[in-house]
Amino acid sequence: LAAVPEERQELINSLDSFIKKTVPGLERYFAYNRVGYGKFKYVDYKKDIIDWPIVALANQKNYVSVYVCALDGNEYLAEKFKEKLGKVSVGKSCIRFKKIEDINLDVLKEVLVTAVKQPGLR
Repeated sequence: LAAVPEERQELINSLDSFIKKTVPGLERYFAYNRVGYGKFKYVDYKKDIIDWPIVALANQKNYVSVYVCALDGNEYLAEKFKEKLGKVSVGKSCIRFKKIEDINLDVLKEVLVTAVKQPGLR
C-alpha cells in the first residue's frame, strides 16, 4: 500500500479499510501485484492449483480495481450487481472506478458479503 502514488493513497486506504471492515474474516496479503483478501483454490493457465484471492484491490494507471472472484450460480457477482454499483466499469470479476464517490458502497458491501458466503471460499 505504501507504493501507491500519493494522489491515490486516500482512496486505496479507504477501500482497504472498507473491505477489512466488511469482510473481517478474510486475511489480507500481497497477491499477484494486488492486495488480496481471503483465498480459494484455483487452477491457473499452467494447470497448477494455486491460492487465489476472493477479493483483491489494485491501483491501475487510470482507475482503481476491486476484483471479486466469486459466482452466484454461473454469474460473476460483479456482473450480477453492475447496474446498482454506480459509475463503474465492470468486467466479469472486476469493478473499475476513479473515485470513491463513483461507487455505491452499500451495493459493494452486499457483493463482498455475498462473495464470502460461497462454498469453498475462505
